[in-house]
Amino acid sequence: MSRSLPARRRIMHALVAGLALSCVAVTGTAFASGGHGHAHAHKPEHGGVVAEASDVDFELVARADSLTLHVRDHGKPLATTGASAKVTLLNGSTKREATLAPAGDNRLEARGEFQVGPGTKAAALVSLPGRKAISVRFALR
Repeated sequence: MSRSLPARRRIMHALVAGLALSCVAVTGTAFASGGHGHAHAHKPEHGGVVAEASDVDFELVARADSLTLHVRDHGKPLATTGASAKVTLLNGSTKREATLAPAGDNRLEARGEFQVGPGTKAAALVSLPGRKAISVRFALR
């Protein structure tokens, strides 16, 4: 019995080492591919902040007098006809909600007075025709 215990330990160590090596290999591949495997950039095109949710890119341009949400699907403009969005802005202890409506091409927009600036957080619930509602979050810089 004394011989079988060290043999079991060697087998167990080999299994654990193999599992650890497999995890490192898989993780390295995920990071090398950028984490989500599609070949478009997530750069702002309109001076806003970009976030991705459900394979759709959203760029929020927040100004004192308007909120504009630009929508792209795999880097291409996505028509917003029939779409809507509700944006909640959190700026310190101030909370403000706005309803965005289609404003041409791939934009949803709301006009009004908004307290926005570095540190403002935004949460949007976007309804696009033929898709489930998409929740997306932004942190303004």
